[in-house]
Amino acid sequence: MKRFEGKVVLVTGGNRNTGIEISDLFIREGAKVFLCGSTPASTEKGESILRARGHDGFTAIPCNIADIAQVNALFDQIERDAGRLDILVNNAANQGIGHGTPLEMSPDRLLEVLQTNVIGGFQVTQQACNRFFLKQEVNPATGQKGVIVFLGSNVSMRAIRNRTAYVTSKGGIDAMVRSLALDLGPLGIRVNEVAPGYIYTERWDVLDEKIKARRRLNCPLRKEAMGSDIAEAVAFLASDAARNIGGERLVVDAGCSAQHMPEDVDF
Repeated sequence: MKRFEGKVVLVTGGNRNTGIEISDLFIREGAKVFLCGSTPASTEKGESILRARGHDGFTAIPCNIADIAQVNALFDQIERDAGRLDILVNNAANQGIGHGTPLEMSPDRLLEVLQTNVIGGFQVTQQACNRFFLKQEVNPATGQKGVIVFLGSNVSMRAIRNRTAYVTSKGGIDAMVRSLALDLGPLGIRVNEVAPGYIYTERWDVLDEKIKARRRLNCPLRKEAMGSDIAEAVAFLASDAARNIGGERLVVDAGCSAQHMPEDVDF
């Protein structure tokens, strides 16, 4: 039997890059998947990629999770089409790229990133809990009613330059996961986080090979993650095998966080 046979899963930002791989894995493992992108065009593009892979066990719905009206509409459709939700993957993110140094960046840009990465994730979580998880029967294999996995980042503990909004938002996710796990665990809702490091996405395709090689030098395992690596970590935390793990942060960064400095500067 497939790991998620009969389960209903929502993957926010499930339309591109790592989100596509997370959606793909859950579909292959038997789940009915709902995924969203922030715009109709990006959502349609993600749907086309999954269709080209031969998948049909999913529904793609445009939803900017920073907009509560769109979040409500998303959950209305899940309720109509499936009537339940078992797993929520909070993957959607504003990368906060190009906002300048913290002395240049407009506070509005900080709020924009927080609105998606922190408030958006909270809004989706609140809807999942109130509209589905709390009303559902207990899973006899786990004693729980629902599972939530957030996508954080290793930058919340090891900051990168000139990305203050993004780093701040990921630190907020770390804290929110701990708080949610504490409050929701007794209600039968398990909350955890996967914190990636470098992930090979479409942004890497335009990089010079020397830059890629230098980035890989930052990784003790010498290889950035593929989206499928992150998807496997998400699936583990979402699975019954992780039933006694709560409020944890699973780092998937090729060992980057284990080192003080890369070897070429560690003297």
